Amino acid sequence: MPLFEVETEAHIIITWADSEEAASGVAQDSYPTESVVRMTKRPRDTWVISKGVLGITDTKTDPCSVARDCLSKASGDKVHAIRLYMHETGTDLEKARKVIESNMVMGW
Repeated sequence: MPLFEVETEAHIIITWADSEEAASGVAQDSYPTESVVRMTKRPRDTWVISKGVLGITDTKTDPCSVARDCLSKASGDKVHAIRLYMHETGTDLEKARKVIESNMVMGW
């Protein structure tokens, strides 16, 4: 089954689907008020996010574990989770945003 990247006005969804129509349906089911603005059929059946590209290269702590913990404490509130992450790690706003948003996509 192909892997699709479906971008709506506010989200990027990675999903397996039999066709573009089915992938679009996943986006519509999840976010019915948003339009699909871009759809890409991925060339392989896996999705990889490089931590280096996101600027997450600190090996002293596991940024994903800290981010998921902050998201849990914030009950999924992205802005609050970003503030918690900045406070707990001492990182700047841009790096904290990237870490939190990439972990939101993974379904923390």
